[in-house]
This record gives sequence, structure tokens and C-alpha cells, in this order.
Amino acid sequence: MAKLKIKWNSDRILGLSAMSISFITLVIFIYQTNLMSKQNYLSILPYLQLARSNDSENSSYSLSIQNYGVGPAIIESVKFQFKGEEHDLKDYNHYLFDFLVTQDPQLDSIINIDKSALNPGLAIPANSNYLIFEITTEKDYNAFLKSFALMGSYLTWEIKYKSMQDEHWVITNDTQGPEKLD
Repeated sequence: MAKLKIKWNSDRILGLSAMSISFITLVIFIYQTNLMSKQNYLSILPYLQLARSNDSENSSYSLSIQNYGVGPAIIESVKFQFKGEEHDLKDYNHYLFDFLVTQDPQLDSIINIDKSALNPGLAIPANSNYLIFEITTEKDYNAFLKSFALMGSYLTWEIKYKSMQDEHWVITNDTQGPEKLD
């Protein structure tokens, strides 16, 4: 058998070099695409927290959701447990204060209140604050605090939300921050 002998001339070397460079460029391009995908994934991560503001000097109490993340958070559901019984906020037209009134009818006497619904599909933009309710008069403030102090120890909550990448998260009053759901 005769051995096949490859003649290395400048054309073959140049062609092989061009093919090698093209292959290396393809590998680098795939790697960069993977990095960009991971960066995009992290760049739209929402981070919700429930924030309370109790300003006794100005007789003001507010409850809001803050998104400290870098992407919008889309509310999926809001549930509360009161004295061991679970309640879905949709049964109260998605208003938290309406739920609180059903648990303590004395809260119905509060007149000056700003409230917002926590509807499923509500998008809370990054670095923004969504006001759930706010009480700003002294009479209403005192009535609310008296009632809420009695209810507070029996009340737990859970808010499920998702990111634009369809990742699902939950925050509760028992956790330090959002927990990712599978």
C-alpha cells in the first residue's frame, strides 16, 4: 500500500488557517450568546417586599409593595390567613382593606382612606412603589391602629408573582425575601 502524502503548500496552509479561525470564531460566538442570555435573564429579576409606614407624628399609616428588583413583577395571587382560615383576595374584589373590614367591622367606620386593588396581572415596575392603602386622618389612624393591633398577630399573608421570564416567586410575612417557586 502506498502512503498518501499531503503536500503542504501555501494555499492549503492558508485554507486550513481560515477554517480554524472560522471554527474558533463560531465557538466564541456561541459562548457570548450564552453569556448574553444569562445577563438578560438576570436583568429582569423582580424583588418585591411589603412595606409599612407608621407615622404617628402625622397620624398616617400606609401599606405598599415595593419592587427593588431590576424588572417588573406581575402579581398572580394574594392570599391571607386569619385565625387559621385561608382567604383569597379575589373574594374581596382584590382590595386588602375590604378583607380587613370583614374581619373587624369596626374598620368600616374609617372614612378617609386611599386604597388600590391587587389584581392578578398587575405589573409593578422596577424600583417603584405600589400603594395598597393609606390612612391619613388622626381619627381614622387611631381607629385603625387599635383594630390592627388586635388582628396583626393572627394575620399572615402570601403574594405570588412572576417575572417577565415566567419565573414564579412568593413573598410571605415569614420570609426575609422572595422565594423562587419551581
